Amino acid sequence: MKGLAHLTLAATLIAGVAEAQHANHHRHLHAKRDVAKRSPEVVVKYEQGPTETTYVIDGKTISADEAKAGLADGRYLVVGESEPVFSPPPPPAPKSTTQAAIFVEQKPTSSSSSSEAPKPTSTAPPSSNTSTPTGLDAPSPTARSLPDEKKWTPGTMIATLHQTVSGGCTPNCFCSYACPNGYQKTQWPETSQGATGQSIGGLWCNAEGFLELTRPEVKTLCTAGAGGVFVQNNLPGTVAVCQTDYPGNEQMSIPLETLPGQKYTLTNPDAKKSYFWKGSPTSGQFYVNPLNVPVEDACVWTSPTNPDSAGNWAPVNMGVGKDVHGITYLSIFPNLPTSHAQLDFDIEITGDITAPCALKGGSYTGGGNGCTTAISKPGGQATIVFSKGS
Repeated sequence: MKGLAHLTLAATLIAGVAEAQHANHHRHLHAKRDVAKRSPEVVVKYEQGPTETTYVIDGKTISADEAKAGLADGRYLVVGESEPVFSPPPPPAPKSTTQAAIFVEQKPTSSSSSSEAPKPTSTAPPSSNTSTPTGLDAPSPTARSLPDEKKWTPGTMIATLHQTVSGGCTPNCFCSYACPNGYQKTQWPETSQGATGQSIGGLWCNAEGFLELTRPEVKTLCTAGAGGVFVQNNLPGTVAVCQTDYPGNEQMSIPLETLPGQKYTLTNPDAKKSYFWKGSPTSGQFYVNPLNVPVEDACVWTSPTNPDSAGNWAPVNMGVGKDVHGITYLSIFPNLPTSHAQLDFDIEITGDITAPCALKGGSYTGGGNGCTTAISKPGGQATIVFSKGS
């Protein structure tokens, strides 16, 4: 039996966003080094109205009648539906012998309609301390045993990808999820990624409504990152740090709310255990929002309270990741050209690092457009400090 490509990505299940968020979609294009201008001419628009369904078998489009006949006699099985998306070239990635593929969001230039995603069914992961969450090392329960012909059929590149804008995790879809800070996602279909570069991650909700592991050889949903990276808030208010859900819907929807005077573990993705995009290891990306913007208004595409300076338009991005050679790189850079907002506090990377890297008074170390450093020794640590300038 062949799998008929017809995929839905249930991105609304991502843990951590406490309020409804807009379902604007954006292009994603991974790059390794220099910043390139993002094309403003092409965006993906979601409109209310009729839906055209395309049926694909082994990369070839077939007619609706042929698909219907194949479904009726059991030759085909619907496994999802999708739409290709790309991302624009990102700011400079950490400079190592093997670059990680990183990703940023692109501002849509227009949208015919703006549908809101529902509130998530799960609450945000704890973010108030550096302690280890419990239960993450326990094997995930398996889905109820089903006949093979009713399960998701791996191995087919997904040509198109539609993201749901209402409801929760429904049968025959991939369901994204988030891990607590310090941990990284373990589930994504390694042999059935987007045919045109879009990432797909999470669990598979089968035809019976049961969740299945998409990397069944990995029995847990989350695994500890490489560690050694922290965030310290020395400000009088809160700062929302929003991680991109990757592989998944690739939005800045995984929240870490930092409170005054508190220190937190920041997820440091280990490239050897992370998702590979077109053969390249990937790193983590974070959006730093202005002082006192709540996570529910910050870790969304368009902030309802700060539309020009939070969410996708946050002033600053941070990149963090341990590469395949065991070196952890950290970078700070402006969220250009999407946002021209200025951050209202300073950022400095401290600890066991190879070179200074900071944003102070609106200027980056060295006077450039961002800066990068690395942890200087095995077992070393780095702390990203938020503070008011002197």
